Amino acid sequence: MYQPKHFEESRVEVLHDLIRAHPLATLVTLSSNGLVANHIPLQFVSGSSSLGTLQGHVARANPLWKDFDENLEVLAIFQGADTYISPSWYATKHETGKVVPTWNYTVVHAHGTLRIIDDANWLRAQIESLTTQNEAALPQPWAVTDAPRDYIDKMISAIVGIEITITRLSGKWKVSQNQPSANQTSVIEALRRKGGDGNKTMADLIEANARNSRQPD
Repeated sequence: MYQPKHFEESRVEVLHDLIRAHPLATLVTLSSNGLVANHIPLQFVSGSSSLGTLQGHVARANPLWKDFDENLEVLAIFQGADTYISPSWYATKHETGKVVPTWNYTVVHAHGTLRIIDDANWLRAQIESLTTQNEAALPQPWAVTDAPRDYIDKMISAIVGIEITITRLSGKWKVSQNQPSANQTSVIEALRRKGGDGNKTMADLIEANARNSRQPD
């Protein structure tokens, strides 16, 4: 992706955190008919390689698992916080009028090698882990064992596992770094006035980045 230096996020732990927080990936593969994009929740697993692995599953009816180029990397895109930035929020609008709209966002691109796993035991362990992770915050978490065993076995027979060994990670944090501090402050204030979780998250990201950039080396 196009990556201006001032928007680059290279801290691996920060990239991993975004993947964990926003696990619904756009998985891009090359099929016999060209590029294909599938939207799949992928669970980040650390320790198995230097950059980690991504695990998930697709429907057996999905041609992805049978039609991809094994000699090429795949690309998993994880979209984090994003929001529209109005030029009317910039402090410098009242001084020069030289302002335009933009869009702030955070995103991680994970390149890697794709492996297909057609194994019922692996799939059961994967969906149990994925379910436990996503149910943890609920007051009454659902578990795979809550459903009848034969029903789960039938569901597992209809899916195929995928595992991506990450070979490259790149992150882009477009959070108003190219604006003067006065505009960063006014955008933070406007986003918080507007409200909503997404706007608050972006305001926090702009504020954290501005604070870190002012710290001495």
